[in-house]
Amino acid sequence: MSNPEEAPASGVTRRTLLAGTITSATAISVGAASKEQEARLAAVSTQSTVPIKMKINGQSYQFSVDPRTSLLDLLRDHAGLTGTKKGCDHGQCGACTVLTDGKRTLSCMSFAAMNDGHKITTIEGLSSVNGRLHPMQQAFIDHDAFQCGYCTPGQILSAVACVHEGHAGNDADIREYMSGNICRCAAYPNILAAVKQARDEMEKL
Repeated sequence: MSNPEEAPASGVTRRTLLAGTITSATAISVGAASKEQEARLAAVSTQSTVPIKMKINGQSYQFSVDPRTSLLDLLRDHAGLTGTKKGCDHGQCGACTVLTDGKRTLSCMSFAAMNDGHKITTIEGLSSVNGRLHPMQQAFIDHDAFQCGYCTPGQILSAVACVHEGHAGNDADIREYMSGNICRCAAYPNILAAVKQARDEMEKL
């Protein structure tokens, strides 16, 4: 009987053949993984920042930001417009509400890059150029529709959109369409009164 470890004329035994096969397979696997990792890193590096142009409160802005930047963080950290508040950061409280092309947007749930080319209105841009308050801002003051004031910018912008959408015709509709904005001080009766006052003033404009 022949010895399995005895080298044949080729000089390659079964053991050396198996060892070489395993080593080659491992090298191929590691090489493939490295190439995949390199491709992934290359893709990330090419998208390290994205250029964004938008109008905020009527003024043109240009940014270059991480593609993961939210509209909320862009407004606060890059545009310096801190009137827009960061509340839950999960789209549940409404404190970060702004208007995108006149429509309500939860800025914490919207990527900045998604708003490229759009018009954004924050609480800082709601009053007129001569400093006169928007009817909704004035109504919130008249009816003391806030206590701590943290949710107020989002409440006001949401209320403006609520009126423009035609959802402020009666108390039930106002409550329903303002329900996405939470006031932890529970100033809801005053907010309702403010929206109704501003609704009538806005119809005169």
